[in-house]
This record gives sequence, C-alpha cells and structure tokens, in this order.
Amino acid sequence: MTDLARSPAVTRLGWATYALAVVVIALDQLSKYWILKVLVLPHVGQVKVLPFFNLTMVWNQGVSFGFLRAEQDLARWGLVAFSLIVAVALAVWARRTTEPLRCAALGLIIGGAIGNMIDRINFAAVVDFLDFSALHFPWGVNVADSGITVGVILLLLESFLAKPKT
Repeated sequence: MTDLARSPAVTRLGWATYALAVVVIALDQLSKYWILKVLVLPHVGQVKVLPFFNLTMVWNQGVSFGFLRAEQDLARWGLVAFSLIVAVALAVWARRTTEPLRCAALGLIIGGAIGNMIDRINFAAVVDFLDFSALHFPWGVNVADSGITVGVILLLLESFLAKPKT
C-alpha cells in the first residue's frame, strides 16, 4: 500500500488552510461591498484616512500592481481561468499540509486568488482601494492582494527555514 493511500484525505492543517482561505475571501468581498455600496467610493473618488493612507477607487484590469492589462474579454477570462487553476493547484497541495507556516501561506494565497477572481467575473476588473502612495507605494491594493503578498512572503520564509532532508 502506498503512503498516499494510507494518508488521510485532508490533514487537519489542510482544513485550516481552507478555512483561512474562506476568511480571506469573506473579508475581501465584505470590504469591497463596503467600498462600493456603503462608502460609494466610485462616486467619491478618495477619502483621506491618515496622513499616509487614503481610500482611493481604482479599477485594476491588470494583474499584480496593474501589470499586463487585461482590457479585452479574452484576457479577462484568461486571468479568471489562471486564478482558478492556481487556487485549485494550491488547494490540492494544501490537502496534505503538515507545516503551519505553509498552511497559513497557502490559505492566504488561495483566498486572495479567489477574491480577485470574483471581481474579474463580476466587474471585469479588480476593485483596489487601499492607497499608501504617501509612503511611496504607488499602487492601490485590496485585502485579496494583501493576502497573496503575505502568503508568498510566508512561503519564501518557510523555504529558508526548512531543514534540509537527509
């Protein structure tokens, strides 16, 4: 019998990964609902919150930080498909997750990918609104973007902290 056949279908940390992804999706979509429907930021444009932080409406048709613009429907749906493939691949990887740091990283990335995918399906663009341009960070971001970024940093950190196998 192979190790794969004997191992549980999904580890406890695998379920935790999925739960974290759901939390990221919920926070992302709730924050975007608040920005679009309660604060109506598309009509307001910008709200100054702190000297270094504003809420500024940006419809991002590109990928990370507005790169690779996806103004055509084919590109938009290509990005939707790519996000779905990434989320499914990471979810499969997460099934057997036994490292807590990897669990957190994968959950953040999966949740962020799906959160932005929902925007592309609903709006043909990603809703970005967190503006730290006063800190010389010129791009608008959202909760999903933040989850992806922190998740990638955690994966990199885990790879540096991992003990070499003998």
